[in-house]
Amino acid sequence: MHIIIDGYNLIRQSATLRRYERLGLEGGRNALIHRVSLYKKHRGHRVTVVFDGWEAGPATEERDRQEGIDIIYSCRGERADDVIKRMVEKRREEMVVVTSDRNIADFAIRRGTTAVSSTEFETRMDMTLTAMPASAGHVKIAPEDKGDDEEIKGDKKKRGTSRRPSRKKKAAMTTIRKL
Repeated sequence: MHIIIDGYNLIRQSATLRRYERLGLEGGRNALIHRVSLYKKHRGHRVTVVFDGWEAGPATEERDRQEGIDIIYSCRGERADDVIKRMVEKRREEMVVVTSDRNIADFAIRRGTTAVSSTEFETRMDMTLTAMPASAGHVKIAPEDKGDDEEIKGDKKKRGTSRRPSRKKKAAMTTIRKL
């Protein structure tokens, strides 16, 4: 699976990473790259982080690799959003886009790619990093709590709504479980 992260979006949605960014933009980027690289070591997914360079960035798109993470800086005049959309268009493998930007998330979903909010991804990343020493490589995702949805009729219990998720929704849930 290929995870594409909207870099500054994740930094600014995370209380932890925002502290590093207050010290400097490079501090925030380095903290993000380091945390994502630890996650990548445990999960093995291919990860690309895309940063905006549209205001003061380089004249051409720059690519770098640090700690096993692919990094893309968009060129001057281009937003990271545009780079992510281009990557989604060219996708050749299972892909997850990490962003809280509704425009990018909707674009990815319309193209058949799964989108995850930055806060949800950070939560899953933290769960993975804290669970790894104890579980030797696998994170067990707890089943959803269905306590409020239960109705008792006679001797039978009914749980949840009668509606089933669509195929598209099931596929997205399966992909998110792999994170």
